[in-house]
Amino acid sequence: MSYPLTSEKDGIKIRPDKMQPETLYHCLYQNKIMLVYKDQNEILNCYEIDDNEIVCKVKESDGRNIEKILEEYIEKENLRKK
Repeated sequence: MSYPLTSEKDGIKIRPDKMQPETLYHCLYQNKIMLVYKDQNEILNCYEIDDNEIVCKVKESDGRNIEKILEEYIEKENLRKK
């Protein structure tokens, strides 16, 4: 199965039919990380991260361990809901 997100010069191409529910997908576009997942109700949820620290870490990791990078940032910045 091909990856459901592709970054192109005109924007991001999302193929929801290739997405598994509750799975986080990402791509880099214009020095931003785009996060997309499809929930159990087949609704797409999209988020954009432009924090330079996170973008650099994701680029350095070649996109591997993105969830770990995000978790570490959340812990570091104390962003957990209470």
